Amino acid sequence: MLYRVSITVRELTGADWPGLWPMLRDMGVGDEPAEVHRERFLLLLADPRWALLGAVDHGGLSGYAAAQDHGPHLRSGDAHRTVRLHDLYVRPDRRRCGAGRALLAAVSEWAAGRARHLEWQAHRERAAPFYERLGHRGDPCPQPDYPTFLVDLGPR
Repeated sequence: MLYRVSITVRELTGADWPGLWPMLRDMGVGDEPAEVHRERFLLLLADPRWALLGAVDHGGLSGYAAAQDHGPHLRSGDAHRTVRLHDLYVRPDRRRCGAGRALLAAVSEWAAGRARHLEWQAHRERAAPFYERLGHRGDPCPQPDYPTFLVDLGPR
């Protein structure tokens, strides 16, 4: 079912942890206890190199995105600076409502303010079709089931 709801994308806060934790588990986390993951989340919230964004709709937190600014390149400075989208996740009951599109747009805006490129990998069957519907094309990479997507954000 395809429908649109009112979605707001905002920076996550420590108070979002209870809603975020089930999404992280569904994405796949290491064997550490939940408290270790929570502490990592809180540290990354305070790190200006990271964007941790949440999509919020009438039902609360419906998705999240995590992106990291890799900083200036040793030889070319900001000319090839890259932001890596590590995660973009929308709860299964909220998919096809615009949350993923809103999160990717917010990450792209955040990245454009600091980097030349936004890049990510997506599972060929589970995630790549979403990005392809938005007009992005993945290129082969050493992991054949995870094409690499690269968006040129323009000169820096």
